[in-house]
Amino acid sequence: MSSVEIGSHVPPDDPVGEAAARGADLAQIMLGDPQRWSEPAVLYPGGAAALKEAAAEAGLKLVVHAAYLINVASINNRVRIPSRQLLQKTLNVAAGIGAIGVVVHGGHASSDDELEAGYDNWFKAIDRLELPVPLLIENTAGGAFALARTLDGWRRLWTAVSAGAGAAQAGVCLDTCHAHAAGLDLATVATDIKAITGRIDLVHANDSRDAAGSGADRHANLGHGHADPAGIVAVVRQAGAPVVVETPGGVAEQAADIEWLRERLC
Repeated sequence: MSSVEIGSHVPPDDPVGEAAARGADLAQIMLGDPQRWSEPAVLYPGGAAALKEAAAEAGLKLVVHAAYLINVASINNRVRIPSRQLLQKTLNVAAGIGAIGVVVHGGHASSDDELEAGYDNWFKAIDRLELPVPLLIENTAGGAFALARTLDGWRRLWTAVSAGAGAAQAGVCLDTCHAHAAGLDLATVATDIKAITGRIDLVHANDSRDAAGSGADRHANLGHGHADPAGIVAVVRQAGAPVVVETPGGVAEQAADIEWLRERLC
């Protein structure tokens, strides 16, 4: 039996029940529409305190995924400022439910010339945000000017992040679909990232609908896509961190993905 905690992304109205139905050790949820600047909210009956208590009673760990449109790296004030504001609100609500972290995408710049400013904006975010729970920066699948897609990008990002006042609360979420889509080697990417950052705090274990290096962020169920199955398992083993599957389908499909991974980790 593997000691790795494996869970899934679940609907937010009853994370405890949804996790139990999947046989999950942890549950990842959103706190609002991922494509809107809406206020983060806890949909569980009774609110944040009730969810925190129910999860604790069930022995369930919770992870929050921040809205997809957040881009704290942007040089556009109309994007960067509301991104930082929404991220702070998300962190605060996540702390209220006892989450072990908030996952946020690494973000994009608009050109090569803007990349350095993007990394500096990450420094400012980590320097100025209050981080009541760890902020887990996720690697990116595509985009020529993505800050967290390549290993070189991660070196530049981590140099900036490490200089911020909240550096101790900055962490890493490594997504296997995104790494595959970025053309990184799944057999070694977790070790490579840890050599840069010293840590991986969470793994998103997802297969990929598309070929390696495609840049496409399209998840597939484990063993049913184009990502190397042995590579996905290698990432989990090397990371030594909790795992969330963000795969298509509902209870049956995600329960099968959790079991797929557990069998290969035994």
